[in-house]
Amino acid sequence: MIALEAGTPPDTAPGAASVETPSGKGRGDENFPVGSWLIRRDLRVHVHAFYRFARDADDIADSPTLAAADKLRRLDRMAAILEGAAEGARGGESPAAAAMRESLAATGLTAQHCHDVLHAFRQDAVKLRYRDWDDLTEYCRYSAAPVGRQLLDLHGEPRATWPASDALCSALQVLNHLQDCAADYRALDRVYLPQADLEAAGCRVEMLSAMTTSPGLRRVLDTLLDRTDMLIATARGLPPLVAARGLRWESAVIVGLAARLARRLRLGDPLASRVALAKSDFAAAFLSGILTRPRAQHRQ
Repeated sequence: MIALEAGTPPDTAPGAASVETPSGKGRGDENFPVGSWLIRRDLRVHVHAFYRFARDADDIADSPTLAAADKLRRLDRMAAILEGAAEGARGGESPAAAAMRESLAATGLTAQHCHDVLHAFRQDAVKLRYRDWDDLTEYCRYSAAPVGRQLLDLHGEPRATWPASDALCSALQVLNHLQDCAADYRALDRVYLPQADLEAAGCRVEMLSAMTTSPGLRRVLDTLLDRTDMLIATARGLPPLVAARGLRWESAVIVGLAARLARRLRLGDPLASRVALAKSDFAAAFLSGILTRPRAQHRQ
């Protein structure tokens, strides 16, 4: 087990420039709990290491000041350090990648999930539009699904849990895209709303710069929420499959929060202001989540 506190970088070579561009966002800024006290204490540092790795890579991809080629170079450098390249060598350092490498060494897990999220962020650096729902969910396969898979692998859960976990993580990703649809367009000219859905509703991406949602754009959002509700329905099958009690509870809480955020997005206008969960949503989801029971064969 590594003796590394969450959020604390290991020693790095003096004078080496970091490739990371931290936005200042942390676990407390997320919609959903990340490695909360529900997770087994000895695993939390590894959950936090993976979150930090993904967060820092995401910050590179979302930087409004870096050119696409520079973003790709930085993300490639994170991948190299993850695989053992010395920090401070040509290209700079990445404390998050170094910490993630130590975490993988301590747990014996594959680096594949880390490389998958890097694949998604490389795509973010160069791809600004999505053709249709299938195109968007393929992106979620790399940007979101690896997060759930990493958590499940850390807890030794079987791969039979992956489909429901993938559905949950994809739902969370799409909900985040809907929350930030205006900000993504205005800051990065990036639009995750599928072009096919926009065209079917007679909408143009420029409508995302308005201060309120047009009727056509509202139809697009509701169509995406309909599909997201189907993902959440699949995700409800995840908690009963999870043997680890804390992870079962946390996954149940997150499923409940996803459903509540989807309902809020049905009623709110993400162009007028960011639609977010309330404290009451967290309280209700927590209470219902901890009552989730495992299937008989997984009882501890």
